[in-house]
Amino acid sequence: MTTTKTFKWGIVGPGKIAGKFATDLAMVPGAELYAVASRDIRKARAFSAQYNFKKSYGTYEELALDKEVDIVYIATPHVFHNEHTLLCLKNKKAVLCEKPLAMNSLQVEEMIRSAKENKVFLMEAMWTYFLPHYQYVLDLIKTEKFGTVKSLEADFGFAAPYLPEKRLYNKALGGGSLLDIGIYPLFAALSLMGVPNTIKALAKMADTGVDESCDINLEYNNGAVASLSSSINMKTPTTATITFERAIITLKSRFHEPTSILINSDGKQEEINFDITSIGYNFEAIHVQQMLAAGRLESTIMTFQKSRELVELLDKVREKIGLVY
Repeated sequence: MTTTKTFKWGIVGPGKIAGKFATDLAMVPGAELYAVASRDIRKARAFSAQYNFKKSYGTYEELALDKEVDIVYIATPHVFHNEHTLLCLKNKKAVLCEKPLAMNSLQVEEMIRSAKENKVFLMEAMWTYFLPHYQYVLDLIKTEKFGTVKSLEADFGFAAPYLPEKRLYNKALGGGSLLDIGIYPLFAALSLMGVPNTIKALAKMADTGVDESCDINLEYNNGAVASLSSSINMKTPTTATITFERAIITLKSRFHEPTSILINSDGKQEEINFDITSIGYNFEAIHVQQMLAAGRLESTIMTFQKSRELVELLDKVREKIGLVY
């Protein structure tokens, strides 16, 4: 009989996403919901009580210094990812940091370098990469069951209230559609089709200086193309359509977290269902624990190189639309 190794998790930034993550983490074998840190101790205590964590801290430093913590999930606003990740890495804590890993390529390189120097695990929490439906599509591409990918159309949009001081529209907090949700269609293109040869992008900017919508077109050396869009001021279908040589696959709304996909091939339509009883964050948490149990310092799926490629794409798109943080 094998015993599942226990890992004590800490959470930095007990907000909405952290709540979803904690809900799923509670069902992961070997995951102990241990500590929560916020700059407001009341928020940390309320989160701990709601999700059954053992400890609450009023500073991030206290959690980073807690020798019992094995891994920290960082869910603070984008602009703080670099600072809070480095704090944890320097205190020998493994880190699962929410996407985007950082604000730009320079910060990502600094974080990867720190992880290597301190000999601790680091991974960007691109949680959709680990979902069963996504891995299924990746396998279809790998085996070329329907030939190569010719095109991708993917969008992600919702109508958020215009609140300039809140995160989505606040430039100081790394707001805008691109980094918050545009990263999903962009990562779909990167993971399914690779690094593009040509990038074109246009954006509509809000009065606060962030992009409230962004349209991206990618072209590849093999002739494949991707048409991507994101918006925080308009609800869009939030689907992804992948055209292969011999099939069209649709990831239904919302494409980054569906429970089924549609395959149209040879005049036939097939729906494949994936029985998922969680939000979906548990799959990345399970992977992280597997990596830690194996003594690995880098994910075999969401590699450092994949995070580098993603942030480089984000940097290039931001350059095209004139978005500087």
